[in-house]
Amino acid sequence: MQTPSDLLYTKSHEWIKVEADGSLLIGITGHAQDALGDIVFLELPTVGQSIKAGTACCVIESVKAASDIYSPVDGEVVEINEELANTPHKINENPYECWMFKVKPVNNGLDNLLSAEQYLNSLGE
Repeated sequence: MQTPSDLLYTKSHEWIKVEADGSLLIGITGHAQDALGDIVFLELPTVGQSIKAGTACCVIESVKAASDIYSPVDGEVVEINEELANTPHKINENPYECWMFKVKPVNNGLDNLLSAEQYLNSLGE
């Protein structure tokens, strides 16, 4: 699976897409979805929830394991992907098309995120 170069990444395997209005779409990487296997459940954060960079804000479960999803920035959840809540298996089809939640960051916070190249290097690829 390719790692899109127009996204930012975390070492904990989340991808971040910066929207025109400055909000951020968050999902999990192809590497994370491969490691999890068949995804069966997704517990999303709530709209209006304040989140802190590096803290768990939702849970994803597969037939293999449950895993936390971490916020890449400080901010407020402004939208969740309701469709994914009902069909979490779509993440297995294309994780980069399946954003989980949208965050309005309280500060830039993008300085600690990785480019696609840096992310792949962190995986040893």
